[in-house]
Amino acid sequence: MEEINELIKQRIRKVEELKEMGVQPYGEPFPATDHAADLIEKYRDTSKEELEAGAVECSLAGRIVAMRDFGKAAFAHVQDSTGKMQIYLKKDVLGEGYKLLKKLDIGDIVGLRGRLFRTRTNELTVEVGSLQLMTKSIRPLPEKWHGLKDVETRYRQRYVDLIVNPEVRENFARRSVVIKGVRDFLETKGFIEVETPMMHQIPGGATARPFKTHHNALDIDLYLRIAPELYLKRLLVGGYERVYELNKNFRNEGISTKHNPEFSMLEFYIAYKDYNFLMSLTEELITEVAMKAAGSLKIPYGDDTIDLTPPWPRVPMLEALANSGVPEEILGDAEKAKAWGRANKIDIPEGSSLGKILDEIFKEKVEPGLVQPTFVIDHPVELSPLAKRKADNPALVERFELFICARELANAFSELNDPFDQKGRFLEQVKAKQEGDEEAHWMDEDFIRALEYGMPPAAGEGIGIDRLVMLLTNSQSIRDVVLFPQLKPEQADRPADEQ
Repeated sequence: MEEINELIKQRIRKVEELKEMGVQPYGEPFPATDHAADLIEKYRDTSKEELEAGAVECSLAGRIVAMRDFGKAAFAHVQDSTGKMQIYLKKDVLGEGYKLLKKLDIGDIVGLRGRLFRTRTNELTVEVGSLQLMTKSIRPLPEKWHGLKDVETRYRQRYVDLIVNPEVRENFARRSVVIKGVRDFLETKGFIEVETPMMHQIPGGATARPFKTHHNALDIDLYLRIAPELYLKRLLVGGYERVYELNKNFRNEGISTKHNPEFSMLEFYIAYKDYNFLMSLTEELITEVAMKAAGSLKIPYGDDTIDLTPPWPRVPMLEALANSGVPEEILGDAEKAKAWGRANKIDIPEGSSLGKILDEIFKEKVEPGLVQPTFVIDHPVELSPLAKRKADNPALVERFELFICARELANAFSELNDPFDQKGRFLEQVKAKQEGDEEAHWMDEDFIRALEYGMPPAAGEGIGIDRLVMLLTNSQSIRDVVLFPQLKPEQADRPADEQ
């Protein structure tokens, strides 16, 4: 730490020295006309002789990320948004401008003009004719950034992570390709993008704990949305047939490699279809986006290769439990299921319904084995207060969860449009909340009123964008695909009474 502080002091002194030289250390923009990757690609096969004969001029702007000074000459690498380019600086070419070089450090942002040539090792290089300092970097870049011990620092100081780890920038560029691909796909299918409120008087659309805030002017409590579902279904009532929203959700739950308190979610709804239609549409959507973002349906992930080639298996939830070794006789008996779960060291909350107990067992016994794409279908009705019951088995609903890499990627169902059944389900959820279930759904009388006007048969789905990007970038943690993930405050940032 003392060494870092001394380097910072040296750089601050250079700021003052630059000002004395008449150089503004935080100067004017530079009109760069070229990018590193474009130059390298364009002149990849151009020989040394051809470059010399052609006198190819260029101008670049970027950050110095490496430098070797040889007294009367120096080599450096300048990094822009596309990659790195080697530059060559000679005292007899730059003249008085060479004095500026002595005040530069790794991390400084410069603009330069020059001509292309090849070095003795045949590396494409810019011989600099003029050099401009745009930004003096006060803090030195880390020399050794990679490694597990630096993981939290990478997330906390993402700006530095992006500077020194080009693959991180590539992952976030791929994230943009994924999001654009999703939008393009849905719009070609006739969906329109909409925006619904982020602050709700009644948190609904999912079973989760909300974040709470207060609106001073209205003097009411509001909740950051846990899902846009109930608003999107109101739009189906209003006459829209295909709508989607790609935006943030907020859930007041634990932080892990799979969870961030705020996360990007795609939700889309289509009238006159059911969950069977959505399974086929989901295969089409994800495979199309995978081809755009990763260029293949064979996706490396950790030690596995995920094969996204459709069709994907469709396995009923109870069948998946039985296939994993769970005794069939407990699947219809809450007390037996609870006893079996606890005997197998599975945490079963008090007062859990049969569906909730089976869900906890599923998470422990089935989910870890769902590496390849698998639709788990037909869930207990207690787990799905907004889904339509199966006609041949009212204890189950027409719902699927898509699992890839042993985690849920999508959740969908045939939508419940019966206002009487929906109100009864909400009342059951209210009872569960009164008995201590903090994630139970709230009663929403206005949504019931909307259903009473008539919502067409429909299907709806949510896809976790962060988790989809994790898959397509071979990222093991959600923090690797969220630019600024939620972290505990640094000690210096905490209020004095918390230190």
